[in-house]
Amino acid sequence: MKNEQSFEQKQEALEAIVRQLEDGNVPLEEMVALYEKGDALYRDCLAALDQYEKRVLALTEETKQ
Repeated sequence: MKNEQSFEQKQEALEAIVRQLEDGNVPLEEMVALYEKGDALYRDCLAALDQYEKRVLALTEETKQ
């Protein structure tokens, strides 16, 4: 069974990566790897937000009927 991170855990991990990249004390190869990992986390968070938005909109529509 896959141990999936919550949205909040992904967001915290992304924030930590951004801090590391902003610090600038990361070797180039590690910087690229962090960027790739951050990009994947960012896309996961966007996808999750999109799904949550769709669920809320569906619930809103149900209550209007």
